[in-house]
Amino acid sequence: MTVRRARGVILRLVRRRPLAVAVGVAMAAPAFWLELSGGSGAWWVEGLGLVLLATGAALIWAGITGPKPDWIDATVNAELAEHTEDQ
Repeated sequence: MTVRRARGVILRLVRRRPLAVAVGVAMAAPAFWLELSGGSGAWWVEGLGLVLLATGAALIWAGITGPKPDWIDATVNAELAEHTEDQ
């Protein structure tokens, strides 16, 4: 899988909020257990667990908060401020 394709899959996953939370929990739960159990002997297992835990937490956060706009339109904010002042 190329990097662009993987990026596209992750971006589409984040747009589906319930699925992002579910995948995030599915990634973070075993990694969290792996970190707390301390039973792994290999250094790379601990590193992989940290990466999975961080990625799962990021997906959970993205699923809870949702996508944010890339910009804030100044004219919309000015109109909104005028509307709230009139009331």
